[in-house]
Amino acid sequence: MSTPLLTPSTPADTPAPMNLFERYLTVWVALCIVAGIALGQWLPGPFQAIGRMEVARVNLPVGVLIWVMVIPMLLKVDFRALHEVRRHWRGIGVTLFVNWAVKPFSMALLGWLFVRQLFSPWLPADQLDSYIAGLILLAAAPCTAMVFVWSRLTHGDPLFTLSQVALNDTIMVFAFAPIVALLLGLSSITVPWDTLLTSVGLYIVIPVIVAQVLRRALLQRGPAAFDAALARIGPWSMAALLATLVLLFAFQGEAILQQPLVIAMLAVPILIQVVFNSGLAYWLNRRAGESHAVACPSALIGASNFFELAVAAAISLFGFQSGAALATVVGVLIEVPVMLLVVRVVNRSKGWYEAGARSRT
Repeated sequence: MSTPLLTPSTPADTPAPMNLFERYLTVWVALCIVAGIALGQWLPGPFQAIGRMEVARVNLPVGVLIWVMVIPMLLKVDFRALHEVRRHWRGIGVTLFVNWAVKPFSMALLGWLFVRQLFSPWLPADQLDSYIAGLILLAAAPCTAMVFVWSRLTHGDPLFTLSQVALNDTIMVFAFAPIVALLLGLSSITVPWDTLLTSVGLYIVIPVIVAQVLRRALLQRGPAAFDAALARIGPWSMAALLATLVLLFAFQGEAILQQPLVIAMLAVPILIQVVFNSGLAYWLNRRAGESHAVACPSALIGASNFFELAVAAAISLFGFQSGAALATVVGVLIEVPVMLLVVRVVNRSKGWYEAGARSRT
């Protein structure tokens, strides 16, 4: 997903519109669902061959696609921005609290409530645990790239946005695996630690290192050359995401055709989580007296997800045909329209927010 690099010179008062792929991401995902299901039914042989191309439970074609998907996004992250944390420690505190102490655990609760209890009669019994695992993986990975877009659309403070993304990515390297293992264990879902740690290494640690090395090399050519490189590389990320979705739905097609309402039922806890976490972060920032320009990106990163990582981890841990992989893709499907709704709400409520924030400063 190609997004503009946020630097200290980036004007915070001129929101950059989303590009074609970003604005219509839901449409592209829907088309990939149709294409994947159709191709999986018409050409099962080639897709089964792709599914067998594994080494240590890692599907090689998908591994390559995930790297192409994730690394361009991580190029935008400047870990030197971490020193900005001190300027807005209250907003950062809210971000960390919602992202790491509330979001994964609330999703585990919502997964138990909706998947195991309310919707269980209409879901395949052998996939209930897998669906919950996918929802947990989705919630345990804070957004890395799209939050820059949401921040610009809400006139968010660019340095705060950059610093909270850099801090979240640093924490994710160490916290993603333990939180996922803990919540899956509480949900009675067994996941081998070696597989989980391998996923973290492959889809977080190595991409972060590669991206930072490339970032430094590109910046040595100057800011203009760096921005031009991001503009060229950005579409690769989207193309890799869409190709991964086609592969995934080629394997998921039979299950979806048999139970087409599964996607709608999995969307319910995700929608509730977005509304709850964004509202909580927005309200906590208001109570803390933070500026609206800080509260908006804080609320938006609390609501959105690093779904590329979630999809990769779900496929690696549970396989293409798992309910976990399908649940993470539902997050991709609904992310853009729901987040645009959140953007509209925080923009329209600016007067209410600032009146309350001023009274506490």
